[in-house]
Amino acid sequence: MMSGDDLEGRVRSKNSTRTTENYHSSYAESYWTSWLIPVFVVVNIAVFVVLMYVNDCPKHNRSRIYGKCVARFLGRFSFQPLRENPTFGASANSLEKLGALQWRKIVHGNQGWRLVTANWLHAGLIHLVANMLSLVLIGIRLEQQFGFLRVGLIYLLSGFGGSILSSLFLQNNISVGASGALFGLLGTMLSELITNWTIYSNKAAALITLIIIIVVNLAVGILPFVDNFAHIGGFLTGFLLGFVLLPRPQFGWLERHNLPADVRVRSKYKVYQYVFGLIALVLLVAGFTMGLVMLFHGENGYKHCHWCRYLNCVPTSKWECNSS
Repeated sequence: MMSGDDLEGRVRSKNSTRTTENYHSSYAESYWTSWLIPVFVVVNIAVFVVLMYVNDCPKHNRSRIYGKCVARFLGRFSFQPLRENPTFGASANSLEKLGALQWRKIVHGNQGWRLVTANWLHAGLIHLVANMLSLVLIGIRLEQQFGFLRVGLIYLLSGFGGSILSSLFLQNNISVGASGALFGLLGTMLSELITNWTIYSNKAAALITLIIIIVVNLAVGILPFVDNFAHIGGFLTGFLLGFVLLPRPQFGWLERHNLPADVRVRSKYKVYQYVFGLIALVLLVAGFTMGLVMLFHGENGYKHCHWCRYLNCVPTSKWECNSS
């Protein structure tokens, strides 16, 4: 049985232009209409509206310790004082009430559902707008290429993975946001490029650009008050899922019936795609199992990884980090 590289060379040598054009047009024709990502955006916005309704700043902000509500003309939808929440949003109590990530309630209060609900909450309007813009820019493209089922599964599982890692390390804080799921989509883009490496042109430029974007976004997470563990957990989950869910057929598979008999493709995927997918699936199952077991046994991640505190916040002369 001939190798994929030899096959590609023989096909190209016989009719390179026609075959390549047919191959890429076949993928273009299989593009999906993106509807799930817009639905996710609408759901996130709706949840934020419900959060602000429940928050009801004029009613609950009686002590005035932090000042007056912002945009009071909005009535019960007005924002908490900026000294309390500079992102134009709700109070910590309201976030906690609607399902924010909180280690104590997850482990000792049997509220594991917070690992999911926290991904649909946002601390404020600025937080919401930034995440939804990122979701539209990244998610719609992926859904058009791979369909709603796979991209939706990656989004949800990445958010879940981010919540697990965040809960293992940040046990004295609450955390909310879709950032873990968004970083999962970034991780998926990287693994998708790697596993489908042979069908891309300008591979090096695409890889370098993507790596720069990922590094910059992760670097922002070392600032205080940013939950970088959710970012890292989501990214790793999405990265592994990309190998499992997003491999593309090798060159010539879609046109195999039109190829000469002696160069016909017999395997849909290349050997390395199967290997990467299997390894990623094993690591994914092992990671989720170990993370959940450690979490519900009340383990503190810092006890097993002292230097990991620097993944979430690096202290400087400009700010301090509370890594407890």
